Amino acid sequence: MRILFQGDSITDCGRNRERIDSLGAGYPKFVAELLTETYNDIDFEFINKGCGGHQTKDLMARWQEDTIDIDPDIMTLLVGINDTWHHCDAGDFIPAEVFEANYRSLLDDVKSKTNAKIIMLETFLLDVGGKESFFPDMDSKMKIIRRLAREYAVEYIPLDGLFASASVTEEPSFWSEDGVHPTEEGHKLIADYVYNAICDIIDEQAMDENE
Repeated sequence: MRILFQGDSITDCGRNRERIDSLGAGYPKFVAELLTETYNDIDFEFINKGCGGHQTKDLMARWQEDTIDIDPDIMTLLVGINDTWHHCDAGDFIPAEVFEANYRSLLDDVKSKTNAKIIMLETFLLDVGGKESFFPDMDSKMKIIRRLAREYAVEYIPLDGLFASASVTEEPSFWSEDGVHPTEEGHKLIADYVYNAICDIIDEQAMDENE
C-alpha cells in the first residue's frame, strides 16, 4: 500500500529530497511508525513529497511528477498557509476564486487520474502572537478548504480546531513556537489524527473485501 504525504514545510520537515524513502522529522514519520506497528501484514510504501515554502500554485507545477505519477493508494494533503503568509507583507492576497481554482485543480487531478483516497488536513494557525494579520485571509481560505473537502475527501482533519482545543490544556507554543510549524509534540498530535484516518480507510477496505 502506497501512502503519499503532500504539502509544504509542515509536511517536508527536513526530509532528504535525494531519497524517496526519507520521511523527514515530522508527522509523516510518526504516522509511518504507527501504521507499521499496527498492520504488520501490510507491505507499506511511505513517500513524503512536502516542499518547504510551497503554495498551491507550486504544488500545481509539480503535481504530475510528485503525485499523479506516484499513483498512491492514499494521499494526505496539507497546503494553504503559505498562500496567506507569503502575501501578508505586501497585502497582495490571492483572491478567493484563484485559491479555490488552484486547490480544486489539485484535487480534480487526483480524482480523475488516480484511485487514491484523499485525506485533507485543515490549515491552522496557533495564537502565539505576531501573526494577527494572517487571520482574516486565512479564515476565508479555510472555509474554501472545508467546502472542497465535502466534495473530494474521504477524511477531513480539522487541525485548526484541534490545535485550538489542545491549547486549552497546554500553551499554544507547546504545539508550535511560531504558530505555523509544529514542535515535535505538535507533529505527534497531527500524526495521531492522520493515523486514525488511514486506519479507518484500511479497515473499511478490509470489511468490503470480506463481504
